[in-house]
Amino acid sequence: MASHRRPKQPSRTRVTVLTATAAAAVAVTAHTAQADPNPSKSDVKAKVDKLYEEASAATEKYNGAKEKHDKLQKQISRLQDSVARSQGELNKLRNGLGAMATAQYRTGSIDPSMQLLLSADPDSYLAKAATLDQLSGKQAGALKQIQDKQRSLQQQRTEAKDKLAQLDGTRQELNKKKQSIQGKLAEAQTLLNRLTAAERAEIARQEAAEAERASRSAGDRADLGSPGNTAPPAQGRASSAYGAAQSKVGSPYVWGAAGPNSFDCSGLTSWAFQQAGVSIPRTSQAQANIGTRVSRAQLVPGDLVFFYGDLHHVGFYAGNGQILHSPKPGANVRYESINNMPFQFGVRV
Repeated sequence: MASHRRPKQPSRTRVTVLTATAAAAVAVTAHTAQADPNPSKSDVKAKVDKLYEEASAATEKYNGAKEKHDKLQKQISRLQDSVARSQGELNKLRNGLGAMATAQYRTGSIDPSMQLLLSADPDSYLAKAATLDQLSGKQAGALKQIQDKQRSLQQQRTEAKDKLAQLDGTRQELNKKKQSIQGKLAEAQTLLNRLTAAERAEIARQEAAEAERASRSAGDRADLGSPGNTAPPAQGRASSAYGAAQSKVGSPYVWGAAGPNSFDCSGLTSWAFQQAGVSIPRTSQAQANIGTRVSRAQLVPGDLVFFYGDLHHVGFYAGNGQILHSPKPGANVRYESINNMPFQFGVRV
């Protein structure tokens, strides 16, 4: 027969122990979930590099939106000038039509047959009548011109209004992308601030030493291009552009900058080609679609090189497996190994 006795209640001491154990478990779990307040130098560098990469990708999107924004501003300026000119032309046409109407009113207040009958000089009257017929024809032509000009003016005003709406959209897009970039850079700086001054200096020394080795390597065998490739360096304007980029070694990376004193990645390449008299697109993604694509084995100094799946980074090939580029916030234009980023392809302009 089943027992109907009530189960024994835990003692106050046992409840206290269980509660304390649970609280300790929660505390351990919470501590584990929290970020390490003292991350290692290598962990911070890895996270900062990742944030800089994301900021670089956002910068290229910002550059694309900025290019669109600037183009719209120029189009709007031209449209507004055209609207002003058209309005002036329309006003002249209206004034001319008014003058013709006034002349007809002054000379045509009496029936033409009565004017001929009463005229003391019929020949003179007939000459005036012919002039009035011509005037009437001009009036009709002027009226048609006015109607055509009004339609054209309305179309221009509608187009200008549409462009202004697009411009407002690009401004909003620019602000969002700017906030995204600034947020990632601020997060990276927060991480760096967790390091000691000595640790930050050590990271900077390591990067500087790597850039110096890459510079020597690129200079020693720049004429050889990629390992195993005996093709000569880029010629003509591509060579001139590469030379212009070399003159900017040491210039700081600044997102959205395209020279002459600071650069982002595509800002350096577009500025360098501009010095060689060649206009290329502003963004790395657009620059990837110009010239002839080449494989890594075909690269020669002066070719453009593109990295990451979304092509958000670009630089110049410098020979001997090195590139010349504007790498990231906090760094300067420098030489670096092509192996430091996921290479996609080259472009020979």
